[in-house]
Amino acid sequence: MTTLTADQEIERLMSLHQKGIDLSLDRIRRLLARLGSPEQHLPPVIHIAGTNGKGSAAAFSRALLEEAGHTVHVHTSPHLVRWHERYRLGAEGGGQFVSDAVLAEAIHRAAAANREETVTVFEILTAVGFLLFSEHPADATILEVGLGGRFDATNVVDRPAVSLIMPISLDHEAYLGDRVELIAAEKAGIIKPAVPAVIGAQDHDHARAVLVETAQRVGAPLLVYGTDFLAHEENGRLVYQDDHGLMDISLPRLPGRHQLSNAAAAIAAVRAAGFAVDHHAADRAMQKVDWPARMQKLPAGRLWDHAPEGSEIWLDGGHNPGAGLAIAEALAGEEEKLSRPLFLIAGMLNTKDQTGFFRAFEGMARHVFTVPISSSEAGVPPAELAVRAEDAGLSAEPVSSVENALKLLRDTWDEEEEAPRILICGSLYLAGDVLAANGTPPV
Repeated sequence: MTTLTADQEIERLMSLHQKGIDLSLDRIRRLLARLGSPEQHLPPVIHIAGTNGKGSAAAFSRALLEEAGHTVHVHTSPHLVRWHERYRLGAEGGGQFVSDAVLAEAIHRAAAANREETVTVFEILTAVGFLLFSEHPADATILEVGLGGRFDATNVVDRPAVSLIMPISLDHEAYLGDRVELIAAEKAGIIKPAVPAVIGAQDHDHARAVLVETAQRVGAPLLVYGTDFLAHEENGRLVYQDDHGLMDISLPRLPGRHQLSNAAAAIAAVRAAGFAVDHHAADRAMQKVDWPARMQKLPAGRLWDHAPEGSEIWLDGGHNPGAGLAIAEALAGEEEKLSRPLFLIAGMLNTKDQTGFFRAFEGMARHVFTVPISSSEAGVPPAELAVRAEDAGLSAEPVSSVENALKLLRDTWDEEEEAPRILICGSLYLAGDVLAANGTPPV
């Protein structure tokens, strides 16, 4: 039993253990063994890896399962505003974030079992997820990889119901390699013998080839986007096709053409995991799916008061060149519906390819305001980030905060012009700060 809050328990972990990345499975296996091997007592697991689209695939999978009447645990990372967002416990009528008391007690137990041995904070918090999910009944578990796949702490699950790998592009090169085929090899580490492997849409042929070869080599039944299942838009509807036939369903409420293939991958994975997905459940899921900070139209809140009247404000935490291209394509779709001048408010970490991300918006964005990320020590200083945006061919200037960027835009806006479309982007840390400042955290 603990008298501390979950945040206090996590602060204690941060003071005792490594906060950074150290890819290995030995430490978490040792810890889980002491906890009674909870990872072996989970509801059927949908294990999701990839560079981009993991979170969207998790959101689609959850919506599909819940609309089919199932209860679903979900583990994702990182969180946006509160640590509790990493653990959604399945419940009738829809899962809920874990309560503070339940989370604090699970963290306390995991930390005690570790006995202050070497471990990373992420490993302890992953073990906490396994504890929670093994002790609360549900029909399914959605488990998102934190980084890579082969040595990620989530990869201690030996027999998931399905392994799903979403689009792969360059990111975390220091840990995963500087070529997409090397990164794909790390992501492919979640593919298990005799466990169905679903390969989502891939922009890089080399990445797809590595994933397919790995599945064939280990003996995993294989479903590949574009060959075994696919999706396209037709007459304002999503048409999905696989060996079960065609489904004509609503377009996803998550904006962007890339969400069509993300939805398709989730449908294929849920089916491969042994769950039935009929037309009606899939249609409802597309209408209800929700994933904060991924092309999210910012809800009305405190930040709105600072923007030019009538503005659209979008929020996306994508932070690599592949994500930049997907966001730019989604914004192009919004531009087709209603033309507005586009402005970016961007903050990024020093571990990311900033110029590569900005390059996706060349010829689209009128101007970029670069801002600091207060919640991370790895944030790029705004003046330096403005130079990276200029290197990508964009007009840019540093500003002290998102709020001040909105105020600057408001105070200089020509009211004769159509109100702007504003994208706040570049980091999930920034997205979390924005949702907190706006008073609209995820629920």
